[in-house]
Amino acid sequence: MIGSSKEVARAALEMAMTNSREEERLYKERLRAEEIWAAAVDFGGETVQTVKTIIERAVVAGKREFLIADTHAEEGAVAGATHEALLQIIPKAIGLNIGGKIGLARRGEHVSVAVFCTVGLLHLNEVAVGLGHRAIK
Repeated sequence: MIGSSKEVARAALEMAMTNSREEERLYKERLRAEEIWAAAVDFGGETVQTVKTIIERAVVAGKREFLIADTHAEEGAVAGATHEALLQIIPKAIGLNIGGKIGLARRGEHVSVAVFCTVGLLHLNEVAVGLGHRAIK
């Protein structure tokens, strides 16, 4: 089934907003009924220093949950979509800490990565969301 990019993006964003591993598991099961594969992974740290780690975690999570194959093109698609999502957050986060969750979803050729996080210092936080999409043939 070829999935629409909008449905896949929504699934990635909702995965990123889950509150627990149990909620993630239940949501993944619902998505599989719609032929959408999904994954989520937590992250945190100083913004600039953490970018590489966040991208790596997204790629590893995508492979672990069988969203992507162990190929240059598919790993690159997830890395690129994650980078795109982070570029939407970084301007407000430079010099601060970020922490949250990455949600990934794929159906057919569409793969989306959502980053849902807090940006700030100590308990003084803002909330930020970034979303990236790639098509994999």
